[in-house]
Amino acid sequence: MSNSKTGDLLGHFLNRRDFTSYEDFIENYYDNFSPNVPEDFNFAYDVMDELALSKAGQTAMVWCDEAGAEASFTYADIKRLSGKAANVLKAAGIGRGDPVMLILKRRHEYWPVLLALHKLGAIAIPATHLLTAKDIAYRCEAAGVAGIICVDDERVISHVDEAEAKLRAAGKTALRYKAFVRPVPAEGGPAGWEDFNARSRDAEGAFTRPEHVNHNDDIMLLYFTSGTTGMPKMVRHDFAYPLGHILTARYWQCVQDGGLHLTVADTGWAKAAWGKIYGQWICGSAIFVYDYDRFSAAAMLRVISKYRVTSFCAPPTIYRFFIKEDLSTYDFSALKHCAVAGEPLNPEIYEQFKAQTGLSLREAYGQTELTVTMATYPWLEPKPGSMGKPSPGYDIGLIREDGSPCEMGEEGQIVVYTGKRRPAGMFGGYYRDPDLTASVWHDDVYYTGDVAWRDEDGYYWFVGRSDDVIKSSGYRIGPFEVESALHEHPAVLECAVTGVPDPDRGTAVKATVVLSKGWVASEELKTELQNHVKKTTAPYKYPRIVEFVDELPKTISGKIRRVQIREADGV
Repeated sequence: MSNSKTGDLLGHFLNRRDFTSYEDFIENYYDNFSPNVPEDFNFAYDVMDELALSKAGQTAMVWCDEAGAEASFTYADIKRLSGKAANVLKAAGIGRGDPVMLILKRRHEYWPVLLALHKLGAIAIPATHLLTAKDIAYRCEAAGVAGIICVDDERVISHVDEAEAKLRAAGKTALRYKAFVRPVPAEGGPAGWEDFNARSRDAEGAFTRPEHVNHNDDIMLLYFTSGTTGMPKMVRHDFAYPLGHILTARYWQCVQDGGLHLTVADTGWAKAAWGKIYGQWICGSAIFVYDYDRFSAAAMLRVISKYRVTSFCAPPTIYRFFIKEDLSTYDFSALKHCAVAGEPLNPEIYEQFKAQTGLSLREAYGQTELTVTMATYPWLEPKPGSMGKPSPGYDIGLIREDGSPCEMGEEGQIVVYTGKRRPAGMFGGYYRDPDLTASVWHDDVYYTGDVAWRDEDGYYWFVGRSDDVIKSSGYRIGPFEVESALHEHPAVLECAVTGVPDPDRGTAVKATVVLSKGWVASEELKTELQNHVKKTTAPYKYPRIVEFVDELPKTISGKIRRVQIREADGV
């Protein structure tokens, strides 16, 4: 690459990277994409191996876990480790087009293994460790999984073995390769499994790029959707996908060249691709990984302070717990930028976090199928609770059920018009399911299934998934607006608003509430919360049913699973 000697990798992809205004950004960002992007682009070779030449001794990743273990890796280390992993996988028969599932939590092995799969032209399928045997069997059959590499966890390994047994009994093709990674070297292991770390230690660190490893439109990643609604879908991303996340990392998360970025996400979720690898490394930022099993706000705040994280991204749930801590006791002097995504941010959380830290939270919207689609970019004044404005390359519209465009302030489904341009990083469809792809993407229009409205300044405001919007007595009620009202009450730590059948109204609004410390559930508190919502927003939106629970059902990514609450209520 032409800029490898200077270490200016971003300059290879963007002829111009600084913009004077949001309008300048929208009009000129794509015009400044360099034509020098290789025809057969491969992130592992064309980014990471180039960085290993120009920034060999510079820190690429810092890792620590909740027990106090820590490790640091240079770009040269990453190249060597990914080379070893590629040689191990090649020897095991894994090659171009082979789907391999990775269940590696936040273990640092995930990064070299993922890069190794890229180097081989194989298909990586990141997955969560919370999958059951049924979940794993479904994914293996749906994607034709050839191998699985997972953490050395008895539960995970037993679920994989059980899933494989089910597939064998049904006459399905068995897995060709199974391996585990373990933190500390030890003898032995489960039957039929390979100790990946042990094998890698003895492998050659150099790996030569094959002559024809991939084309840009080959499948690089398969992500099963997080399952907030329905069965998971297989979202396919090609080898050009990482370039779409330059936009994510530099212009929304505002990562710094030579900085240290932390995105809170398990590697089994697509948010890891947004914030824990591609865009950050292209933009010159090291990645910080905090490996934990159970979230503790105080522990994460200590880590951010100790390691001097410079940019941070997390779902609203994390910030919700942060503001319950005494933030004045932590050192945020290195932290310059904070981003939030996954669900809309309640304005109360925004205001409290900024009051205690001086840092604004910049929201964004996207899907597993997309990259950052809308965001509060640096030139925009944040409007707490708003997704911001459309990203360059994304031709966004809001439409009614009949397909006609919405007026300002009117709720409608978010669509992406792709007739002029398919945004960099947008998915190529659902794997092995052309009918499903055609149902959401046809006539050059992609239908997101998300409902929003646009204000007079062009900012977009999330209402909910089309399935989440509540229709009660002729009114359309978005769960987020009711949740925002509830969050302004000090008793409410977390909440989810759903609809339940009602003989008079068709559907009644229900609030499922997790209480803050020191508050006790009671009929009096229910009434107090109901009256609070009536005063805070339109009275017809108040929850006629309030249920207190210890915790809310969530995906591994931290999104509240309202669908599970509805199912429990028989909806």
